[in-house]
Amino acid sequence: MVNFIAGMITMGYLIAGLFFAKFWTRGRDLLFASFAAAFWLLAIDQALVVVTAVPREEKGWTYLLRIAAFSLIALAILLKNIARGSDSD
Repeated sequence: MVNFIAGMITMGYLIAGLFFAKFWTRGRDLLFASFAAAFWLLAIDQALVVVTAVPREEKGWTYLLRIAAFSLIALAILLKNIARGSDSD
C-alpha cells in the first residue's frame, strides 16, 4: 500500500511538472521552467525513495534532490522579483 501511494505521489509530481512545462512553452517564462524542473526532481526523489527502500528518507542521500528542487523554486522566485523590480524603474 505504501508503494502504491508513493507511486501516486510520483505521478502527481510528474503531472504538475508537465502542467508548468506547458505554460513555459506558451510564454517562455523562466519561472515556469524552474517549477517544472523542480517538480520533476521531486518525482525522481519520491521514486528513488521507494525503489531504494531508504528506511528514513530524511537521512538518506535522496534528500539532496528535494533540497535542490526547493532551492530551484526559491531561486526562480527571487530572480523573478529582481527582474520585476528592475522593469519598474
